[in-house]
Amino acid sequence: MQLTDILDQSSAMPDFKAAVLSVRERIRTPLVTSARPVPHVKIVRLLTHLLEAEPELAITSVRIHADSGCSDLTGIIDVSCVDGARRFAFSWDCAWRAHEMGWTDCFGFPDQMRAAREYDWRCFKSWQSVDETRNESFATA
Repeated sequence: MQLTDILDQSSAMPDFKAAVLSVRERIRTPLVTSARPVPHVKIVRLLTHLLEAEPELAITSVRIHADSGCSDLTGIIDVSCVDGARRFAFSWDCAWRAHEMGWTDCFGFPDQMRAAREYDWRCFKSWQSVDETRNESFATA
């Protein structure tokens, strides 16, 4: 499934959908912000997963609170919607996906490049809604 197909199936607001496409083209938008620098390709993967995993949300904007490593992106995404807000904790990890697939590189390490190339946004190790009682443990920067 391609990003455009996922956008078509999403209940996200039209302005947010346009913002997602802008991010894909490396254009900054106030509707997609990050507390810390995150590579745009990882933001696109995160947004694609959000839209695919939560197609019923009428998303208007997002704020990302995440740490980006060589093979991963782990953190929180705050999602503003027409009817309120949602928060999700996540971990995208292509080394984990490579390990799960049994793929190794020439040095015997998980072939994270292959996993990122073949699975792209589908390398999410975890994705869960964070309920209101736990929000305090995920303080925003």
